[in-house]
Amino acid sequence: MSGGEMVINFSSIVLRTVFVYFVVLLVVRLMGKRQIGQLSPFDLVVAIIVAEIAAMPMQSESFPIWQAIIPLTVLALLEVGLSFAALHSRKLRCMLDGKPQVVIEGGRILKSEMRKARYNLDDLMAQLREKGYPRPDDVEVAVIETSGKLSVIPKPCKRPLSPGDLGLSVHPEGLPAVLVMDGEIIRDQLEKLGLDSVWLEQRLQESGCKKGKILLATLERDGRIMINE
Repeated sequence: MSGGEMVINFSSIVLRTVFVYFVVLLVVRLMGKRQIGQLSPFDLVVAIIVAEIAAMPMQSESFPIWQAIIPLTVLALLEVGLSFAALHSRKLRCMLDGKPQVVIEGGRILKSEMRKARYNLDDLMAQLREKGYPRPDDVEVAVIETSGKLSVIPKPCKRPLSPGDLGLSVHPEGLPAVLVMDGEIIRDQLEKLGLDSVWLEQRLQESGCKKGKILLATLERDGRIMINE
């Protein structure tokens, strides 16, 4: 193979890889904002198939790229269609995602539910320890979610003390509003707050900071602006 042919072959592989990358990225984005550990069985199957199909045109230049794009498109449409259908059908959600299973109730381990979930005691005890409750007797209810994670509700006497338990009233804190990030004003956030960039720049000038040098600026619920440069 001559040098020119090698360059053309290399360029072709790079272009095919970039193209397939963006197609796969689109399919993954369509799967929604769920972490890998929170994927339903259906989503996981789609992810595995997408990975296999995407690898074919990148591994072999003789493999027509359209033969990968068509199945990827079908999978994307199937994912979107079933996701929208599942929003309005509980039966379909149960079929695709399964149902949560209660494995501890009133401090008692439910062996029958453990067997149905094929969930062993080592896994149960490990996840209880991760949640900070090493003894099943301390747990009121433990549920295996459809993602495979264990949700734990401790008994009332084992729960951390809260202001509500003491009869104290607290004000809701909420999240701080991000006004500047990486030196750029977040105008959508200002509009939601009923503010504008003129107001923000005046506040920044009062604090002696320049907009372009600000890494992060947030507006707290009490009206203070917290600035990180």
